Amino acid sequence: MSDTAISRQESISLDEFRHGMRRLTAGVSLVTTEFQGEKLGLIATSVSSLAAEPPSLLVCVNRSASSHDAFIAAGHFAVNVLREQHDDLCAQFSQSSRRAERFQNGTWQTLNTGAPILADALVSFDCQLEKVVEWNTHSVLLARIVGIALPGEAAEPMIYFNSGFHSLG
Repeated sequence: MSDTAISRQESISLDEFRHGMRRLTAGVSLVTTEFQGEKLGLIATSVSSLAAEPPSLLVCVNRSASSHDAFIAAGHFAVNVLREQHDDLCAQFSQSSRRAERFQNGTWQTLNTGAPILADALVSFDCQLEKVVEWNTHSVLLARIVGIALPGEAAEPMIYFNSGFHSLG
């Protein structure tokens, strides 16, 4: 490997970080909750399994997100892993100008916590919030999975790569 491909500096610029992170491909999830009678949701690409015993995962949420505080106050949420055909639903939840359209499309149900579950998601995890770790601009939500919805058929996931939403096909 040539030296030009390796950064040997002690710190990197914000532009270098962003450019590098654009190459990190991630699944796209719609994270939802219900708080004080209102359904809320946001698109997240920073979702990861945490442990198998007990079944748990983590979600990173920007502290500037309008629903950030409600997710923490609710104490529960669902992680709905999106399929490639969910592009319009993804746009509704990622664009503030389309906020009024959220939850108008799709079939919604609930499991144990009351958080909205998207019926045709690849998989939905119903989660009880256990701990919040604040890290600069984000909160890392650590949660125990208390329910799961696994539709019968597998499908292609929606992915995030190079600052955009894509399908594998």
